[in-house]
Amino acid sequence: MKKTINVSNQGATLDTSRRNFLKLGGIGIAMAGLTLVGCDDNDDFQFMDNKIFDLGQGDVGVLNYAYALEQLEADFYTKVVNNFYAGISSVEKEVFTDLYHHEVIHRDFFKAAISGATSNVLPTLEFQYPNVNFNDRNSVLATAKALEDTGVAAYNGAGKYITNPAYLVLAGKIVSVEARHASAIRNLINPGSADFSGDDVIDANGLDVAKEPKDIVMAAGGFFKTPFTWKERGIS
Repeated sequence: MKKTINVSNQGATLDTSRRNFLKLGGIGIAMAGLTLVGCDDNDDFQFMDNKIFDLGQGDVGVLNYAYALEQLEADFYTKVVNNFYAGISSVEKEVFTDLYHHEVIHRDFFKAAISGATSNVLPTLEFQYPNVNFNDRNSVLATAKALEDTGVAAYNGAGKYITNPAYLVLAGKIVSVEARHASAIRNLINPGSADFSGDDVIDANGLDVAKEPKDIVMAAGGFFKTPFTWKERGIS
């Protein structure tokens, strides 16, 4: 009988006894004390005539953008840990389980922060994985790599649009964890290599690649089943 982890897309309990390099450390405590301030329900959130949700303006739009991406990652890893591919090693199980917990924390943080200021929070999104075989190691790892690399580039590219210093600090902490995720996945694919700092993710200045929201949505848009727009950033 296949053993599954009793998790859901709506939340989970973090196993605080785990000790490894992927641990969040104090970031969970820091995020728990952050609330979204200065939001205007009428101005920052809009539903278009066809009921497609718009992410909003200013910092709110950036937070909703991050929330959409974290929902995607949390959903993906939920599927992975509830149906581990055949032959998975104990190390890979541990890595994927840690990544699952982290992404659920990130997702739930953004939901709580935005919900604390307005009822017009980005709804729970639906996703699709038409080209992913969750029973195949190579397919799962390749998808995880793409999602983590995209997440790092997304945070790096969106940072310049954040005006609240507190949000910028939190985004910096979260992207550092996402970068660890990307490194861990690349090490599973090619153990002991320098792929964690490959030319595909590090630019000529020795910095992580940063991508604009429109480029991120173009790269990851195929996973999103629920449509949304971000008029301020030209995303539809």
